[in-house]
Amino acid sequence: MKANVTRRTTLNELLGEDGALEELNAIVTKERLVWLLEREMKRKRMTKLNMAAAMKTSRAQLDRVLDPKSGNVTLSTLQRAANAVGKTLKVELV
Repeated sequence: MKANVTRRTTLNELLGEDGALEELNAIVTKERLVWLLEREMKRKRMTKLNMAAAMKTSRAQLDRVLDPKSGNVTLSTLQRAANAVGKTLKVELV
C-alpha cells in the first residue's frame, strides 16, 4: 500500500511563480523604511516641513519618500532622508 503524499506549497513558492514575491518584498522593505523614518522624525519632533528643509527638497518630494506605494525614490534621496534624521542608509545584498 502506498502512502498518500501531498506536496505542500510554501507561500514563497506560490508568490514566486508569478513574480509577486519580488513585488511584495519591495513593498515590505519600503514600508519598514518609511516606518523607521517616521519614528525618527517623531523622536526628534520633526515636522514634514522641517524634514523636507533638512533634505533640501520639497514637501511634495518628501511625501513621495514617505509613501510606501511610491516606488520611484532614488537611493540618493533615501540617503538624504536618513541623514536628515541623523541616520545612515545601509543597503545589502543577501
